[in-house]
Amino acid sequence: MPELPEVETVVRDLKPRLAGRQITSIRVGQQPLRRRWQSAWNARLIGRRITGLGRRGKWIVMTLDDNQSLVWHLGMTGQLVLADSRVPPLPHTHVLVDFDVPGEQLRFRDVRRFGSVSLFTQQECEQFFVASGLGPEPFTLSAELLYRKLQATRRCLKAVLLDQRVVAGLGNIYADEALFEAKLHPQLSGQKITLAEAHSLKRAIVTVLRRAIEKRGSSIRDYLGGMGERGNYQREFRVYGQAGKPCSRCRFAIARIRLAGRSTYFCPSCQKKGRRRASGRSLERRQQVPERTGPS
Repeated sequence: MPELPEVETVVRDLKPRLAGRQITSIRVGQQPLRRRWQSAWNARLIGRRITGLGRRGKWIVMTLDDNQSLVWHLGMTGQLVLADSRVPPLPHTHVLVDFDVPGEQLRFRDVRRFGSVSLFTQQECEQFFVASGLGPEPFTLSAELLYRKLQATRRCLKAVLLDQRVVAGLGNIYADEALFEAKLHPQLSGQKITLAEAHSLKRAIVTVLRRAIEKRGSSIRDYLGGMGERGNYQREFRVYGQAGKPCSRCRFAIARIRLAGRSTYFCPSCQKKGRRRASGRSLERRQQVPERTGPS
């Protein structure tokens, strides 16, 4: 599922290209997305100009000149791309938006149809995000607030970071990468985290997200940026998807377990579950991945 860096990349790609454009037509496919399109929305959109494009958590908010907003969610396989209108749309394209600038068309494609697009008034949009309980953005979340949220739960760190009510925009990939950066075990209970560790985790989340945004997000399967380009951060994963490979810090084998219903990757050596280092150096040597000394 596209997470904050992927959604932010789409917004940054499209924002300068869509600003000021007037919507001349909008077509929606017959197969419903997660939130069903209302036919009355078409008349409300024709003739409107785009005044802004932003992100809230994993949501894309397109503001219009009459204080309405088109709110997009990419779901698991969604792609929101500005394409050449002369090229036929790919299968599973569900929304096509034309503008007063000929030759380009905004297309929303979603193979699994877990994504959505909805039209809200300004008040409805505000109410929608309040009702969702969406937490603060990672870049504005204070370490003190994160600490208080962690102290209030016995859930493991991985589950807490996946909770959009705690911090908006994080998902499976960047939760694992941030916990590795902070050297915190994903199974640790939130209540066991110290204030100093909460500060470390907050810094790690921001560091990882900024790295990923700089690399245009991670393209593992379906994700594309707003101009149809793949992301590159998947080449720099430290732990996610790296089970059995050597840790970039200590050469210990990356482990994979299942937490909060999701595959979870971590380094058992760098991310200790207990407060004391585990004994038994022979066990560590058995699990450590050796350096390659020649061609395989």
